[in-house]
Amino acid sequence: MAELPPPRAGRVQADLLDVVIVGAGPSGLSAALTLGRSRRRVLLLDGGPPRNASVSAGHGLLTRDGMHPADLKAQALADLAPYDVTVCSDGAREVRREPDGAFAVRVGQDWHRTRVLLFATGVRDVLPPVPGLRERWGQGVFHCPYCDGWEHEGRALAVYGCGQSAHHLALTVRAWSDRVTLLCDGDPALTPEQTRDLRRVGVRIRTEPVRHLRGGPLEDQPVCVTFRGAPPLSVDAVFLAPEQQQGSHLPASLGCQLSDRGRVQVDDQQETSVPGVFAVGDMTGAPQYVVQAAAAGMHAAQVINTRLIHAAVHSLGAAFHKTPGDRAEVTRPPEPDDE
Repeated sequence: MAELPPPRAGRVQADLLDVVIVGAGPSGLSAALTLGRSRRRVLLLDGGPPRNASVSAGHGLLTRDGMHPADLKAQALADLAPYDVTVCSDGAREVRREPDGAFAVRVGQDWHRTRVLLFATGVRDVLPPVPGLRERWGQGVFHCPYCDGWEHEGRALAVYGCGQSAHHLALTVRAWSDRVTLLCDGDPALTPEQTRDLRRVGVRIRTEPVRHLRGGPLEDQPVCVTFRGAPPLSVDAVFLAPEQQQGSHLPASLGCQLSDRGRVQVDDQQETSVPGVFAVGDMTGAPQYVVQAAAAGMHAAQVINTRLIHAAVHSLGAAFHKTPGDRAEVTRPPEPDDE
């Protein structure tokens, strides 16, 4: 690895933190809670509003179905109050590996040193440049039928896109309504077999270029899709699977390996290709549901805490010795039945 440049001017905090978590979405918040309850000194860097901030309610989370994302985040932050978790509203500007193996994270003009670094910075949706679509993202135009399908069940729905991803999404959305239209926006990119699939299940296909989206919940009326040279279409909601980009460049700047789809690659312990650096949630290509992001955050926190426990035990000259015949991994995080 090439030698890293010296840190920019700024105050370096003398204390060595246990973990710095970059990102305060469901996965980062869940990790902070688990690590706080494990008596770890944690700095949680909140990079701003959640990716689903534009929706009026989140769904599918046990005991919190229909809760506004901002309220869910506020409750999660309040849950951290009893623990040694410092929440900072500023995001991380730079990260670097220190000569002693620790990591340094720049927040504003200050550098914070930490033993372990956990990224939970998510992804950004890259929406198609259809006029009116961005304004209705989360308010008439949605990503996930598991999150917003029930509220529109049995109604006239549209799926925007082309090719295999749109074909799969249209077949999926049909489970909530048999009144589905695929909007290919001038380029179907469907195989003959995919076209037959859609027609067999009653999905209409519109190939005309889309001009504009109007109406929708912003005006408390259906979404009107206008086309070039064709009659408009009125639907109650539009679903699409947008392209996505990493929410932060910092993992790549540390040398974390990315997949061919641009996701941060992790092993089954949520560790990246850089030892001591972990990543959780949407940024890893995991299923994009709040409950799974929170579970991944807890899992990563358990792995991190177990490693810190082992390091402390070893520093005292002791070890987690196996019982003869026991082939279990000694670094395995404790299962619920072990507690």
